[in-house]
Amino acid sequence: MLTMGAMALAMMTGAALAGSGTGTSALDDPAKMSPFFTDAGMKTMKSEAEFKTAWMAMKEEDRAGMMKECGDEAIAKAHDNFCKMTKQFGGAN
Repeated sequence: MLTMGAMALAMMTGAALAGSGTGTSALDDPAKMSPFFTDAGMKTMKSEAEFKTAWMAMKEEDRAGMMKECGDEAIAKAHDNFCKMTKQFGGAN
């Protein structure tokens, strides 16, 4: 029940995380994404272990928002490797 409530809250606030008002994705935000990449250009992802550490360090609502964005086909295509990793971890603790 607690997880369902958290997911509902994340869905309601997901638009704010996605930056839907500006037409940009949180997955394009270097401040949010830099922990997952080895380079400033966000082209080379960190190892699976480092990715998981960075993923788990995020707030639950941030993870849920990113997973929601990865559900969008256009965003998922643009961030293919990142979205594959998020699906692998499923946002689980």
